[in-house]
Amino acid sequence: MATLQMTTQSFKDNVFNYDINEDWKYAGKLPAIIDFYADWCGPCKMVAPVLEELSEEYKDRILIYKVNTDTEQELSSVFGIQSIPTILFIDAQGEPMMQPGALPKHIFKKIIEEKLLTTIPVAE
Repeated sequence: MATLQMTTQSFKDNVFNYDINEDWKYAGKLPAIIDFYADWCGPCKMVAPVLEELSEEYKDRILIYKVNTDTEQELSSVFGIQSIPTILFIDAQGEPMMQPGALPKHIFKKIIEEKLLTTIPVAE
């Protein structure tokens, strides 16, 4: 499984439809990482292979999406993206956490292990 390219419409379908809902409500079933990036951005290019590796390591446990801020300007505007890369983390309970800047792999792994995967609800 590789990272998944996301459009504004696929974001509304799979993550959160801000046209319908005022309050944040995550539509996904798995925790997610959403990378807001641009092709011309040097730090974004450094983060991309790390996210590809993590998408393999955590396959079937988290989803990793990429949003090109140049082509998805509406979505970038809705989230007030001012610097790239900006990473949106969504835990299993659907709580969002925004983090600007290029993070090293060990920090991504720490966030995944300590924040994203620790709140998975127990099946009844």
